[in-house]
Amino acid sequence: MDLFNQKDESFLSVSEITGLIKRKLEESFSQVKVIGEISNFKAHVSGHWYFTLKDSNAQISCTMWKGMNNHVFFTPQDGMKIIVNGRITVYPPRGNYQLDVRSMKTAGEGELQAAFERLKRKLADEGLFDEALKKPIPQFPKRIGIITAIGGAAFKDMISVAERRFPIVELLIASSKVQGEGAADEIANNIKLLNNRDDIDLIIIGRGGGSLEDLWAFNEEVVAREIFESKIPIISGVGHEIDFTIADFAADLRAPTPTAAMELATPSRDEIIAFINDFSYTSTNNIFSIIDRYSSQVNQVLSSYGFRIHDEYLRNRSQYLDNIWYKIQMGIENSLTQLQNKLALTHNSIEAFNLDKILKKGFAIVKQNEEYVTRGKDFKQKEKTKIKFYDKQITIN
Repeated sequence: MDLFNQKDESFLSVSEITGLIKRKLEESFSQVKVIGEISNFKAHVSGHWYFTLKDSNAQISCTMWKGMNNHVFFTPQDGMKIIVNGRITVYPPRGNYQLDVRSMKTAGEGELQAAFERLKRKLADEGLFDEALKKPIPQFPKRIGIITAIGGAAFKDMISVAERRFPIVELLIASSKVQGEGAADEIANNIKLLNNRDDIDLIIIGRGGGSLEDLWAFNEEVVAREIFESKIPIISGVGHEIDFTIADFAADLRAPTPTAAMELATPSRDEIIAFINDFSYTSTNNIFSIIDRYSSQVNQVLSSYGFRIHDEYLRNRSQYLDNIWYKIQMGIENSLTQLQNKLALTHNSIEAFNLDKILKKGFAIVKQNEEYVTRGKDFKQKEKTKIKFYDKQITIN
């Protein structure tokens, strides 16, 4: 349609002209690659991204839908220079044209580094790196939560270190992607997951070395904020010794490597045993030294005049008691002897009147009418008489 040669009586509605422009633009710019600087970036609750791409002379509105932005490994920031692929579309309700972004990458590693520095300054100003807020690392953790890739070399190295240094510690792996799209969210979610437990003493987050892009998940704001909010102390061991990430600054302790993180997290079994042996030896010597010192002091006090005069007094009273006891003992023995003599005399007297002994000597007992006949004048010739001898009794009628 030739819009410029229309007759005066013909006209187009707003929707029609917008539709024509939309079709023309979308057919002509179905796939474009654009470089520019991000401004007014907004991540909507729906998951879609809205931002403006600009240079020194112009700007264009951009939209990146949730299904597409899931594949971006970094979170865009205002001021970041990026390269996007997409198509030009028109939003009819407003009559605006915009760029429907299909893919996004930084315009170079320098842009990532600049984004790193911006986020670092922002979070530092908010106090997320404040040393006074760092939580102490437990000296003897019972259970350590590890956030890393379960199949990675870093995790195997950490297990090896734990078995060598402190084999009684328990390790709980919260497996996570450590690079690429979605890695930052997984790491943040796993920090939150471990914090919901009440049996974790320490958390280690980490991965092996790589490029700035490989390590970028640990430079995301969402990870830094979850580290800061964690109730459980966190050690960050990301990359190599020369690598620094935002997670390192937010963590309670930074380790140069994942292996070093486990070294810092666990005490050395050999050092513990050596300490116990040394402590036992030193303590024993100290105890004996203290005993010897106080023993000398006690002996010195005991040998002083004040203690000796009491000993003398006690010895004198003890001797006095011995004398009293001797007199009591002698009095008792004399009384017993006298009683034994009296008892012997009484026994002899009783024995002198023993009837059996008298009968044994040849005497006899005569009874008539059940009465003893003690005089000859009392004996009656015609009465029944019982005569008891020592060996038997006879009756005479």
